Amino acid sequence: MGVSVVHEDGEVLSNLFKTYKGTEGIHPRKAANHHASEVVPLIERSIEEADIEKEDIALIAFSQGPGLGPCLRTVATAARSLSLSLDVPLVGVNHCIAHLEIGRLRTDAENPVLLYASGGNTQVIAFKKGRYRVFGETLDIGIGNMLDKFGRENDMSFPAGPLIEEEAKKGARLVDLPYSVKGMDVEFSGIMTAALNKDDPLEDICYSLQETTFAMLTEVTERALAHTRKDEVLLGGGVVQNRRLQDMIQKMTEERGATFHVPEPEFCVDNAAMIAWTGTLMHASGISISVEDSNIRQKFRTDEVEVTWR
Repeated sequence: MGVSVVHEDGEVLSNLFKTYKGTEGIHPRKAANHHASEVVPLIERSIEEADIEKEDIALIAFSQGPGLGPCLRTVATAARSLSLSLDVPLVGVNHCIAHLEIGRLRTDAENPVLLYASGGNTQVIAFKKGRYRVFGETLDIGIGNMLDKFGRENDMSFPAGPLIEEEAKKGARLVDLPYSVKGMDVEFSGIMTAALNKDDPLEDICYSLQETTFAMLTEVTERALAHTRKDEVLLGGGVVQNRRLQDMIQKMTEERGATFHVPEPEFCVDNAAMIAWTGTLMHASGISISVEDSNIRQKFRTDEVEVTWR
């Protein structure tokens, strides 16, 4: 979980993390308990690092969804309490949209197609007719989830993505794996099952797993770029820190005459600054919610949000 203080002009004054570390992935209830124990100290440290007083805070933003219910509820409770105690407005933010907005803030991208690839989500998103539209997404599991499951079966620690990336650098032979693109959507569970059933050296399987899944993501991103007639691609989510994925997307954008953008690593992964900044944009356009209407939404769709700030 994280807490951030962001100025209305976009300056990130603090952006602190305290990561729950499970040995075999994320257990929702244990993660929520971790959040509950860490949220108050993080708030205090974040205010201190930002060099402000509590009375300087004009707005509280929190991730309303999508995500794990126990974790969302814990943080929403803290946000409501802080909003009430400081008597300031409350804004619930869509987590997926926040990745795009922090990317726009931290890079030169203005109106990009976003490839959002993380543990729980894989989507291709772009702004069109007043909303962020999903032009393609996973039909089963997020790519990060798939990589972590593959890694767990091969005795890799969590998160497995960086370890798979290192193994893949040693690989040289492409192992045949299913290439599962359906229109603009992708699937990963069958690829993972096929990879787990291969007897080839681990480095070749990791290499092939990356090459196959990243080619799928590059294909649907390129198709969205052509369909929307945009000329910018932005990356967001923890998985996009992978250098091979960045290289493939960058090459595709160069061949299309488009520009490629990726924020600093701390703003690729889930972070509090993206929620704080998106909440700031939303509130400036007149959006806030009451405590009574601030229920979390585990399946909060990206395209449900009316984007009034653009």
